[in-house]
Amino acid sequence: MNQASLDYWNNYWKEQEKPERVTAWQFGGSPDYLAQLVIDGVKTATCSGHIFYEVENEPLPTTEDYSVVLNSKDEPVAIIKTVDVQIMPMNEVPEEFAISEGEGDRTYQYWWDVHVDFFTKELREIGREYSEEMLLVCERFELVDVK
Repeated sequence: MNQASLDYWNNYWKEQEKPERVTAWQFGGSPDYLAQLVIDGVKTATCSGHIFYEVENEPLPTTEDYSVVLNSKDEPVAIIKTVDVQIMPMNEVPEEFAISEGEGDRTYQYWWDVHVDFFTKELREIGREYSEEMLLVCERFELVDVK
């Protein structure tokens, strides 16, 4: 976590006991757009490939997690809290979840097309191939604070 994110996090909690699990990161390929959707209350969910947690040896998210959302300049813009985590094959993600990601025209087809493109590219970079059955880590979150 960079210094600006750490300062924002500490300032938000002030003298209160801070949760232990916090990370700072950007959303997908369009961090400013996606962060604004979170701030506007349109985006309340996100997903990532389970394989990336394995490859990067990162722990899976839990409902104890908080995140400082960063814009494209790595500046903190909001804090979110994970409220639900489910692991499922991409081709079993329900339409309601896909729409809660809030992107594009907010249709399942848009979500599907964008995620196929995104995961195909990201998997290729680590020498893997995309599959409709790939496991996704599907997270729902709540907006806690806007900077």
